[in-house]
Amino acid sequence: MLVLVANLGSTSFKFKLLDMDNAGDVLASGGYERIGQAGSPYATHADVIDVILKDLPRRPDAIGFKAVHGGPISGAVRVTSDVIATMEQFADIAPAHNPPYIAAMKAFAAKMPTTPQVAAFETAFHQTVPMSRQVYGIPHEWTEKLGIRRYGFHGASHRYIATRVKEIVPEARRIISCHLGGSCSVCAIENGKSVANSLGLTPQTGVFHNNRVGDFDTFALLRLTKQGYTLDDILKKLGKEGGLLGISGISNDMRDVERAAAAGDARAKLAVDAFVESVRHYIGASLVVLGGLDVLAFTGGIGENGAALREAICRGMEWAGVSLDLSKNHVRAKEEKISKVESGVQIWIIPTNEELIVARQTAAVLNAN
Repeated sequence: MLVLVANLGSTSFKFKLLDMDNAGDVLASGGYERIGQAGSPYATHADVIDVILKDLPRRPDAIGFKAVHGGPISGAVRVTSDVIATMEQFADIAPAHNPPYIAAMKAFAAKMPTTPQVAAFETAFHQTVPMSRQVYGIPHEWTEKLGIRRYGFHGASHRYIATRVKEIVPEARRIISCHLGGSCSVCAIENGKSVANSLGLTPQTGVFHNNRVGDFDTFALLRLTKQGYTLDDILKKLGKEGGLLGISGISNDMRDVERAAAAGDARAKLAVDAFVESVRHYIGASLVVLGGLDVLAFTGGIGENGAALREAICRGMEWAGVSLDLSKNHVRAKEEKISKVESGVQIWIIPTNEELIVARQTAAVLNAN
């Protein structure tokens, strides 16, 4: 079975074509940015789909989507009109993700009406998180009737880390997976299952992100509205002008912020330091949940490449058995153990492979049917 995996953002489209009859070999891959923006040759995601299908070496047997928010829909499911309708209901709290996925699903259906589609929702891996770690301290009818709770995201990435750690450190039972990139989350994994995740109702919360707010006191909204901001203004700024960009005032790219911090920019240094503290906060919470730790894994663009950040995050954690080997920590985007020989916790860089997870889920759904 050939599975085309689609990974979409509001202005981006990344894809991989995987041969699931041959261990998930990648037959083609690529990505498109700035879709719909001024100067781009692609006005919509549908325009990109035309180019992708034209250039693929072989026609896919199925389309797998790394879908983000399906609310009550759990796991990987065949894309139907009901699934799309549910995604539309949750588009207001996943505005950068659900609309482009919905548009792509409809576009693929129009262009390839007989090719099955599967949505592998990011929230699925976190269905094993106890409800006591899912609920907010809100009126319970909001939880029951409106679905307002902590869902958790980056499920494909954290599932891959759980799967890969089992292969390379089979004795490891307690894992903390740090997916650090344009968006970030920390996941506590016990016996291969998610038991806590830093993200909540939306992909906005937890560790702050490139330009998304992270944790934020909702009652600050009252003060902001009294200063003349509308709710739409506030949400736009929190979603697009927060995080690294908001604190540093320089960039939403950690590489730019680190360079500015090294050059003496105080706000850039504050952004880096605050990011480190945010990650450490959730690592600490995960340590309590797990009752100890066997493997600390770093993945995502920052996690795989940010040597200085990994060092800062691990600094002073010897009490928890975490001892980073600075001579090994220079590794970039390569699977590598970077802990000291005597470290009680193994520290790993593990490049994630979300597309492989989605392709496996897609094949499993279709084979089951």
